[in-house]
Amino acid sequence: MNISTMSLPLHYGKAPHWLLGRMKKLSKIIISLIVEEYGENEFIERISNPIFFQSFSNVLGFDWNSSGTTTVLTGVLKSVLNEGEFGLAIAGGKGKHGLTTPKQLQELGRRIGLGDEEVRILAENSRLAARIDNNALQDGYDLYHHAVVFSENAWTVVQQGMNSGERLARRYHFRPEKMGKVGVEEPHFGIVAERKESEVCNLVSRQSRENRKAILDILRSPVSLKKDLEILSVIQEGQTSIDGRLLSYRVPARLNWEAIERAYELQPENFENVLMMKGMGKNTLRALALVADLVYNAEYDRQDPAKYSFAVGGKDGVPFPVDRRVYDETIDFLENLIEQATLERFEKERIVKRLRFRG
Repeated sequence: MNISTMSLPLHYGKAPHWLLGRMKKLSKIIISLIVEEYGENEFIERISNPIFFQSFSNVLGFDWNSSGTTTVLTGVLKSVLNEGEFGLAIAGGKGKHGLTTPKQLQELGRRIGLGDEEVRILAENSRLAARIDNNALQDGYDLYHHAVVFSENAWTVVQQGMNSGERLARRYHFRPEKMGKVGVEEPHFGIVAERKESEVCNLVSRQSRENRKAILDILRSPVSLKKDLEILSVIQEGQTSIDGRLLSYRVPARLNWEAIERAYELQPENFENVLMMKGMGKNTLRALALVADLVYNAEYDRQDPAKYSFAVGGKDGVPFPVDRRVYDETIDFLENLIEQATLERFEKERIVKRLRFRG
């Protein structure tokens, strides 16, 4: 399961009604062109790419780097895709809408032909995606938007986190996967961000593989865990470790010991199972990662996996105001393009039928 993300400044306000109506019309045309030419899974492939997602929003006239890019574009796509014209659907959304994702997956999944088992797997992967970006990648952003884009054969997740103190949002894109259970190692294929965080706790990186293994060992036999945490609590930040690294960490004050005891009873087989356990939140995972690193010399990746798109303007006038005339001309041009392409196919089919009849 691969992910990209994009960081965006928090903007407030709503897209005006006149712009939303045009965004829906133009997005439907663009989606039709992609699906007609390349298929539904190609749209999922493209929407999972943060650069395409951002560019798509820009083409439709929304802010070039606003946090609202995610919520508004997702809402526009939901209104288009969930009409039933395409074999595509979007479940979830911002806040409480994200919490209803499992129910929406059931309803929309049946509409596009998914069976009960496929819907169950999709819902499980949806939960895993949220746990990864909220708990396993601790970068200072708390999730508040979660959406699953899916077809009969593939799916992706687009979700967004907020760092309210810094007034920044970060968007996470999961690369499309086929229907089936997925793993967590090396999920990020590229993160586009306004800034890189100086230090994160990235437990899904390839460099954290030994740390994840050590966490499993600790949970399978957590006898000395409290003693190990006491040792870490007296180590001063800024001291040098045995291997020469400058220590920079914070031991969480509170851990969910019930979750740790539950893990000991269940003996999890892999890190995915640990992530999905009730109560296995950020603080508990971070404490386990610190013990695995500083006591058992199994480092976790502290590098932020982040790396550093307009056609008709943006609603806030950046980089320039939306030109309604150009917007409407663009819609008309693309609609005519689709109509001509349809007529050409019809003519070709008619000629082929006539030739077959004569033969």
